[in-house]
This record gives sequence, structure tokens and C-alpha cells, in this order.
Amino acid sequence: MMKKLILPILFLLISVSGFAQGHDEKFKELKIPFISERLNLSPDEAEKFWPIYNDYEEVSSKIRNDIHGIQYKIKKNINDLSNEKAKELLDKLSASERKRIDVDDKLNRDLLKFLPPKKVLILKGAEKEFKKRLFDSYLEKKMKSEKR
Repeated sequence: MMKKLILPILFLLISVSGFAQGHDEKFKELKIPFISERLNLSPDEAEKFWPIYNDYEEVSSKIRNDIHGIQYKIKKNINDLSNEKAKELLDKLSASERKRIDVDDKLNRDLLKFLPPKKVLILKGAEKEFKKRLFDSYLEKKMKSEKR
């Protein structure tokens, strides 16, 4: 019961805290306890898990940024793109999406060396749930600010 109360309070405290920290740091401060609670890692598992997961997050973030950059270029210039430039952007987008899949596969392989498959699946669900809660929180804040 106490664990279920701590997480929402932690979300609230960190989301209300000052804007001095970057979004990535706030995101990480929220995500670490969320993932830890969901996976219920032993100390040995946690010692192995976090370095692998943090490396994955770093690489994955760069790939996401690349994909968003390509998508932005496409959206911004779609009407003025030549077929050659469109093909180039499409190839870059496909390559970045393949990299994302490869990085996800590598994470699974690395984690399965010391975690049971069920915990790896729980991680996937926890990541989705975390993103949904974060997005819902963002929407809630946006709606409150629009009411003012």
C-alpha cells in the first residue's frame, strides 16, 4: 500500500519542482523509481540492469532524436522535396528505424543473460505505462493552465 502512495507523490513533487533541471534529468528521476518498483529487481539484478539500461536509453534517445529530425524535415519541406531528396529522407528514416529495432533487440539479449524473460516483458509494459502516465500528466497540466 505504501509503495502505491510513494510513486504518485514522487511524480507530483518532481513535476512541481523548479525548472532549473533539464527535462531529461526530471524524466530520469521519475523513471528510475517507476521501473525499479515494477521490476522488483534483486540487488544483484539491479547492479547489472542499470548500466545496461542507461546505455540503452542513451543510444535510444539519440536514435529517437534522429528520427524526429528527419520527420521534421519531411513535414517542413514535403511540398518542395524533389523525388531524389524524398528518397534520401525515406532511406534515412528507414535506417534509423532499423537501428531502433536493433538496439531494442540488443537490450533484450543483454537483459536475458541475467533476468528471467518475464521481467524483460514487465520492463516493456512498464516503459509504456510510464510514457502514458507522463503524457497524461502533461495533458492535465496543459488543461489546468488553459483554464486560468
